[in-house]
Amino acid sequence: MQLKHLSQSELVKKVGIWVVSILLLFFGFYTNLWHVAEQQWFANHQKDTEAHIMGRMVKSRQDGIFSAGGLNGWGTAKRTDAEWIPSTALGPQYTAYLYKLSFDKFSPYMSQPGGQGMVFSLLDRLIPLSPQVKLWSFYVLTALLSAIALTAIIGWFYEAFGGWVAIFVIGSAVLSQWLTVFGKNLWWSLWAFYLPMIAVMYFLKRYRETLDRQLIRFGIVIFIAVSIKCFINGYEYITTTLLMMMAPFVYYVILDKWNRQQCVKWTLAAGLGSGVAIFFSFIMLCFQIGAAKDGFMDGVEHIIWSFGKRTYGEAEDFPPVYAASLEAGTIGVVITYMNGIFFDLNNYFSQSNLSKLLVFNFLLKVLKVRYYYLIVLFVVMSALLFWRSNKEILAERRPHYIALIWTTWFSMLAPLSWFVIFKAHSYIHTHMSFLLWQMPFTLFGFAVFGSAVIAWTKKTASTQG
Repeated sequence: MQLKHLSQSELVKKVGIWVVSILLLFFGFYTNLWHVAEQQWFANHQKDTEAHIMGRMVKSRQDGIFSAGGLNGWGTAKRTDAEWIPSTALGPQYTAYLYKLSFDKFSPYMSQPGGQGMVFSLLDRLIPLSPQVKLWSFYVLTALLSAIALTAIIGWFYEAFGGWVAIFVIGSAVLSQWLTVFGKNLWWSLWAFYLPMIAVMYFLKRYRETLDRQLIRFGIVIFIAVSIKCFINGYEYITTTLLMMMAPFVYYVILDKWNRQQCVKWTLAAGLGSGVAIFFSFIMLCFQIGAAKDGFMDGVEHIIWSFGKRTYGEAEDFPPVYAASLEAGTIGVVITYMNGIFFDLNNYFSQSNLSKLLVFNFLLKVLKVRYYYLIVLFVVMSALLFWRSNKEILAERRPHYIALIWTTWFSMLAPLSWFVIFKAHSYIHTHMSFLLWQMPFTLFGFAVFGSAVIAWTKKTASTQG
């Protein structure tokens, strides 16, 4: 539905949803205003990883944005510079950036192109303010981009299923402690993970009536979106990103009843567009590593080695620290992530006097909303929505609901793909990979939840009579 076809009241509602969503998400991401995450966790989460961005900005300021191949990394400040500077609570990389120190040595992180570091280095050069103000502005920008990206997804749900469903999806995003702690992190640049899915969502929505003439354009759009993702934060959770990208594709395939030939052609276009983007990104990374080390083949070797240590490589081929992750069972890893906490009421009630009561403590443990709770909830709600959609009063909405249910359970493959394929990485990184359930399984799951609630509040023909 294009803006020019919207009535004034519809336009106001749409703008209102976007504004409310952006504000709720932004303040959650930037300050943890809704106390969804424990405050110390929020303040310190992934600061060690984000320190690579600080190191990159110091290196860029000292030797140029493309020095050391433009890669992110950590540096060691010159002793004469560091002696008179007080250390910051967040560590030496932040100290070096905030106090304009120089590096004697720089150790690049070679497993991603580091585009986010290059972008922030460019902004650091262009903005004529103090490092403290610039760092604050970078956090604001990142939190805002993350909020806008998720709001674009919420906007799609609003146009497809209405305001109440959009509110359910907004609630799921605001209450997710994992989205909250990642929302403003400069390294992760959360918005980039969702960009390919957003591109597919709005492309297919816009060109539904003329799809046969849009195949090449579709491949180009995917190439651009995946290229941006790979440039900004590399191959972090790449299988999840690619399957997440295909979720709206599945929705429209089912809704519009594509034939087999259409499905094959468009799937190939998506695969080709994303495959070419990843291939060119790999080539660029190999050249970057070559610039930082001794040549292009060093990059090739590093990529192969990195893939092995994150997946199913032989333990004897890697340092002993990786042995446990490489030998871990895949099912055990998946169960660990199903048992993770989506939302924790302890953040609101643990300091209350009521927390001294044994019964209340028991309830707090039960009311830690774990991901397997959500899976069970979404199964039940999918069944209820499917059953209710067979009623005559919902005949017009039935195709949309059926497509939503199928897409929701397809979207579960996105996080599972990483837990299974990159099992070794998932085994180690339980401090961060729960984020993947929000890419985009919980978003679609809460859309099913909201749709089921709405469907069951509608009166059927028999009750009306």
